[in-house]
Amino acid sequence: MSKPQVTVERRVAAPADRVWAVLTDIEGSPRVISGIDKVEMLSDGPFGVGTRWRETRRMLGKEATEEMWVTESEPAKRYVVEAESRGVHYVSEFRLTPQGGDATSVRLVFGSEITAGGGLKGKLMQALGSIGARAAAKALAKDLADIAASAEAGGPAE
Repeated sequence: MSKPQVTVERRVAAPADRVWAVLTDIEGSPRVISGIDKVEMLSDGPFGVGTRWRETRRMLGKEATEEMWVTESEPAKRYVVEAESRGVHYVSEFRLTPQGGDATSVRLVFGSEITAGGGLKGKLMQALGSIGARAAAKALAKDLADIAASAEAGGPAE
């Protein structure tokens, strides 16, 4: 079975290090990203491989909390976050590409795969297919717009 993926990209009028600071301020993300209701940090220390948290969002009218963790990190260039919930494994990759001057392209690739014993949620995701992909793309584009607004305003929210 193929892994469904959604890709969204946005040009941000801010240097990559400032965009990186906004993206990796996990604890402050509910102040930046309107789709995130709350974050509970599960690890200490600076952002990097092994950083772990619980993130609560409202999706399709329901509150959903997922545990997430960083599996790859190249500061100011890219990082990968993974999560697993009810038989579905999620992978998100954020890639930053300087665009000259004080601009950065942020590309977010989000994918999901039904794991062994994926159960009802996995079957539902498979059945939703392109409808789910469109909803995910819309939500991810809004996240990137919120991140861009924060980075363009000067950085992580205090």
